[in-house]
Amino acid sequence: MLVAAAVCPCPPLLVPEVAAGAAPELDAARAACDEAIGAVLAAGPDVLWVIGGGPRPGVHKPGARGSFRSFGVDLDVRLGAPEKTAEAGALALPPSLSVGAWLLARAGWTGQTRGYEVAQDGTPFAAADGVRDLTGGPTGAQRVGFLVMGDGTACRTVKAPGYLDERAEGVDMRIAESLRTLDRDGYLAQLDAGLAAELKVSGRAPWQLLSAAWTQDHGDHGTARLLYEDAPYGVGYFVASWT
Repeated sequence: MLVAAAVCPCPPLLVPEVAAGAAPELDAARAACDEAIGAVLAAGPDVLWVIGGGPRPGVHKPGARGSFRSFGVDLDVRLGAPEKTAEAGALALPPSLSVGAWLLARAGWTGQTRGYEVAQDGTPFAAADGVRDLTGGPTGAQRVGFLVMGDGTACRTVKAPGYLDERAEGVDMRIAESLRTLDRDGYLAQLDAGLAAELKVSGRAPWQLLSAAWTQDHGDHGTARLLYEDAPYGVGYFVASWT
């Protein structure tokens, strides 16, 4: 059963070594991530899933490696401690899960950790299927925590990765409100894949998986807090805590 979830943005710039001189610009976002992850750890999960988008959908086992070398930084991360029977040659973590692994190491989490890489063009139906893999269904005996990695639109300003799109601010406002209210309005669950792709929303599929899992285990009950909402660099970043 899903007992708590943290929603965090996934830009590699969240890692100070990658951001270098610009690191202080995201200090507030890092502090909010720390708070959201702290709430998940306080719920006492037996296993913590890091969920994020990537090109190779599937499960990453404990100990899977990620790296920020492609961003010019000699820094590697692991997804928790490796299993004793871990196989060599495991697929590398995508950037979204690498940032998540970095955040968990920063929080001092040493418990069981797994990664779930979701397709950026995944459907809500695929998200519902994925929930069973992660939570064990409504009768799942394990206490499960989620760290859900994803960004909002990347079209908030002319200097944004996707340039300026007048629709972006409204979409980010709806995303923020849904994260603030456990997606009771169903906006995240039904966010259109085509619109998300046009606005370069990387969090759509991971958020839909979270919404499906929470609805399965808790309906519309729980406590949601939106801890951070901003658009530095023209990209919508959100931090939320669901308990």
